[in-house]
Amino acid sequence: MNIGLASQASGVSQRMIRHYEAIGLIPAPARRDSGYRDYADADVHRLRFIANARDLGFGIEDIRSLLGLWHDRDRQSIDVKRLALARADELHRKALALEAMRKALLDLAERCHGDGRPDCPIIEALDSA
Repeated sequence: MNIGLASQASGVSQRMIRHYEAIGLIPAPARRDSGYRDYADADVHRLRFIANARDLGFGIEDIRSLLGLWHDRDRQSIDVKRLALARADELHRKALALEAMRKALLDLAERCHGDGRPDCPIIEALDSA
């Protein structure tokens, strides 16, 4: 199938398919006589796997590791679990940081009169750096 059909079937944009090919997450597909890429069902399956991993927040190198583990029938599940737990920990750290930013913004907004006066603690906080 051509890249448009592979994109539609996998839910991955054509631009990202080309990117994943360029960085080696998917092998270069066969080419038709016309020069167009010709993707197989296995390529679409791999693209879906990558998209699912991206949806869970995995980075490219972790996805590369997960792809290796996916194809390794002798893998140990502890290796997969270790990657998932590390990603979950990173997401937790980011969530805490986002919540701290949210609280800081709410505090600044609470202290801002929000009227016609020019003084504003939000601007003052941004300017204090």
